[in-house]
Amino acid sequence: MIESYPWLSVIPPLLAIILAIRTRHVYPSLFVGIAIGTTVLAGGHPLKGIADAIEACVLVFKDPGNTRVIAFSVLVGSLIALLQRSGGIEGFTTLVTEKGIIRGKRSVELTAFIIGVVIFIESSITCLVSGTIARPLTDKYRISREKLAYICDSTSAPICALIPLNAWGAYVINLLTKEGLSNTTGLFLSSIFLNFYALTALMLLFLVIVLQFDFGSMRKAEHRARLTGKVLREGAQPAIAEEITHITPKSGTPPRAFNMLVPIGVMIIIIFAGLYITGNGNLTSGSGSTSVLWAVCAAIFSAAVLYKSQNLMSLDEIVALFLKGAGGLIGLGVLMMMAFAIGAICRELQTGVYVAEVTKGLLRPHVFPAVIFIITSFIAFSTGTSFGTWGIMFPIAIPIASAMGVYLPPIIGALLSGGVFGDHCSPISDTTIVSSMASASDHIDHVRTQLPYALLAGTVSIVLFLIIGLVIY
Repeated sequence: MIESYPWLSVIPPLLAIILAIRTRHVYPSLFVGIAIGTTVLAGGHPLKGIADAIEACVLVFKDPGNTRVIAFSVLVGSLIALLQRSGGIEGFTTLVTEKGIIRGKRSVELTAFIIGVVIFIESSITCLVSGTIARPLTDKYRISREKLAYICDSTSAPICALIPLNAWGAYVINLLTKEGLSNTTGLFLSSIFLNFYALTALMLLFLVIVLQFDFGSMRKAEHRARLTGKVLREGAQPAIAEEITHITPKSGTPPRAFNMLVPIGVMIIIIFAGLYITGNGNLTSGSGSTSVLWAVCAAIFSAAVLYKSQNLMSLDEIVALFLKGAGGLIGLGVLMMMAFAIGAICRELQTGVYVAEVTKGLLRPHVFPAVIFIITSFIAFSTGTSFGTWGIMFPIAIPIASAMGVYLPPIIGALLSGGVFGDHCSPISDTTIVSSMASASDHIDHVRTQLPYALLAGTVSIVLFLIIGLVIY
């Protein structure tokens, strides 16, 4: 069926995304997309399609990387529950406010921004650390969860795509090497200042924070939080259960910042150690999913030892909190499972390959960078993955650019920008999902409020790519 009607390959992801945004019910929307995709693959047989859709969700766990990401996301709930019950988060909030480190709404948002920029090793790690540290502060200063999710998301993939010394840089350099190019590291470095979307998204976020200027649905969310203190809208369904974020310190427990800082510090150290070990001595070659899972487990263990040694909690209390915290993120685990499943369906349907082939005839030297950016963005939006999109587009765009004899860095910048832009907008992107989780925001609210900023940065990027194409080619 897909051989006769290849255009059907774009229907499942687009339908899932449109339904999720329109209805705000992401779980049934994603399953509809998965079922439509498996029905197409089953030759149009609906019952087999539904059965295959269930099996597609099960097969997500066949990939160890998927399983590790889902596991670490659920275990983050356990860590947050322990940190809150210990009084560590309350102690940290008190410390930074009493010492004058945090003096208001702008400084809270700048803190989250700086954390996201400094921790550039892996996008999920960036979201996790910045969201976990900043969320008690943003709640205290009446900053909406949507705004925190936007900050987490906009300092994850954009900053990671600009740095060669991480897994993202290593992956891109490897893709360039596979195309038979020489001096691939130099090509990547030359493309950094031509990665217009990543740069524009970061600059826009910085200006929004410094000027305290919001627009679109984010403005309404910030107005609500500022006037009423409600950091979530009425009826919102945060990606992490509210009973976890509302866990209070145990009665009589002194608020000590180190009860939060020590486990978080252990987590950051183990992340780097994990990348070093799994990369056989090379940080950029390490496994991000393995390192994050090790890091969260180590943080939970260190927290348990720390709190038991202070007689803050008994072993029974620690285990109960561990299970309660993990249970609060089961919904997120199901969401990620469905997102991975629809991504796998798109790969089997060859959604990205179809879009790339259909639009290949639009590639002309002067508009080449802009068109590459748009195509790559659409594929990343539909599939929810920048890495997977680059795996499709680099083998198509780089040979065409080489055959045309055009200067490669703008094309590489367009490919990187498109992957990040599409991933940034997509509700089925793992980075978008983790940002919702880390900030305890409603996932669809995060997507809707972030979209105007992403579209503005994307529009500016198109204009810049058109200009660079006209100037250079």
